[in-house]
Amino acid sequence: MDFRDTPEEAAFRARLRDWLAANAPADYDAAADHDAKAAIRRRWHRSLYDAGYMGMAWPREYGGQDLSPVYDAILNEEVGASDGPPVPGQVNYLGRAIYTYGSEEHKRRFLPTLLSGEIQWCQGFSEPGAGSDLAALQTRAERNASGDYVVNGQKMWTSGGQYSDWCLLLARTDPDAPKHKGISAFLVDMKSPGITTRPIVLADGEPETSEVFWDDVEIPADQMLGRPGQGWHIAMTTVTYERGPADVGMISNYRKTLRAIEEEAAARGLTARPEVRRELARAYVLGEALRLNVAQQLSLRVSGREPGPEGSVGKLLWSRAEQSLYHLALDLVGADAVTGAAPDVLAGYFRSRPISVYGGSSQIQRNLLAWHILSMPRKSSPGGAGGRPAAGNAASSR
Repeated sequence: MDFRDTPEEAAFRARLRDWLAANAPADYDAAADHDAKAAIRRRWHRSLYDAGYMGMAWPREYGGQDLSPVYDAILNEEVGASDGPPVPGQVNYLGRAIYTYGSEEHKRRFLPTLLSGEIQWCQGFSEPGAGSDLAALQTRAERNASGDYVVNGQKMWTSGGQYSDWCLLLARTDPDAPKHKGISAFLVDMKSPGITTRPIVLADGEPETSEVFWDDVEIPADQMLGRPGQGWHIAMTTVTYERGPADVGMISNYRKTLRAIEEEAAARGLTARPEVRRELARAYVLGEALRLNVAQQLSLRVSGREPGPEGSVGKLLWSRAEQSLYHLALDLVGADAVTGAAPDVLAGYFRSRPISVYGGSSQIQRNLLAWHILSMPRKSSPGGAGGRPAAGNAASSR
């Protein structure tokens, strides 16, 4: 496989780099707090859209340019290498869910504003008792006398929930059906009466995620996405794209962080130590393994193959590489990480720890690979039958 840019792609990359140099927000990393960063990200989304860089692989009829997925990959890569905020990831995976399962009315109503950033979205998947086993969710949606749905329950780890206008919500509509089959998906206005959002402050001090309470929230029946009971399939489409190669900006971010760690090691006079050189080399190799896997998955996308369970390989590689990198950074700065001399290192280390849970824990990813790629049987439960599951468990951190 030849992963080099074609002449057209190289020209696009050069134009994009020039545009980023002139337009990427220089104040993002120095923003005073998470609210200020959220405001910058929202303006950044609109800037990317106005410049023609959002949803380039989308169909023209919904605001895209019908280009190869390679162009979205180049965008993520170059933005990741710049000093600006990341490319809004929800456009790819939440947009894919609406495009795949939504009615024509849904597509016309929601896709243009999702693409432009006019409407910000979150996903209401995980719950306090349904994280890695997403199908165990207990949030209920029951029909009322008018035929609409009334939702009660709680969602956890809803990233950006406090800043979102709409939510892709999973709720149980048939409590008597098998747990994978009784779930439906809804498109919900976050300003609906009965929704309460509370930010969750993470270990690095940032309220990046939130918990959302749903108390007698009425949802019009025409805002169900797909058919009743189709929520599990919609969730799997969403998390498959979330785990897949769309966010290749993580490669550039990884390289940028590794360069900073190498410079820190050199400044501290540690690069002559064999153990430090070994760990720096290991970090480089892990990053290259991740880069090549992403390139391979992207190549499959370009050839017309939709993301599948093999995306779990990339998710496992990303978790291992990112956590190893920040563990190395923590080892290099030592006590400076906790005395205040190197606070960014400690914050980065804390941010890296939950990566192995995002989009489904590492254990779940290994199960998916075992069942769907290696065709291994599922371990029998006491008194039960073994064999592969019909759908398998999966999870999302959102």
